[in-house]
Amino acid sequence: MGINFKHRNSHPRLKPFRALRLLNGLVGGAASLVRPMGLLVIMACPFPVFAQESNQGGTAAAIRALEHEWAEGQSRNDNHALDLIFDNSLVYVEYGKLVTKSEYLLRIKDAGPQLSQVVLEPMTVRTFGSTAIVIGTYRERDVNAGRPRLRRWRFVDTWVYKERGWVLIAAAAAPLTEK
Repeated sequence: MGINFKHRNSHPRLKPFRALRLLNGLVGGAASLVRPMGLLVIMACPFPVFAQESNQGGTAAAIRALEHEWAEGQSRNDNHALDLIFDNSLVYVEYGKLVTKSEYLLRIKDAGPQLSQVVLEPMTVRTFGSTAIVIGTYRERDVNAGRPRLRRWRFVDTWVYKERGWVLIAAAAAPLTEK
């Protein structure tokens, strides 16, 4: 975060109450006003840091919820839900092939009900201003040539906050091989 914090501050110039005593000596009779104002300034400093941390936690939770909506939308072949999540300029990489938003939605629509389940596993969300990167894995159960199969995938998704909220702008997934 760029803030250096020592649990025990041993440097005398950095001790806040020592600074207040210096101000008391300089101001004289107005010390009764300086002390509460100094304490107010000192106490207010940590709060923006906590607000940023809780905001990032809220962002991560929102992105995770969108990832789950995407998995559910794909499992249900719900192109309307996916259309709302995906940015119009979405680029998806699967098996090394670039896929546009319209190509992806067409594939989901044509897949029919064979794709039965997509289950997200734990994921990591990292935020950088109005951009979020998600790294994780998921399991996909589907039917191929009449036979059920289970595959695991690793993914990296890029989300951007735009006027209407968070949208997916780039994604890549690769199948994980069994050891």
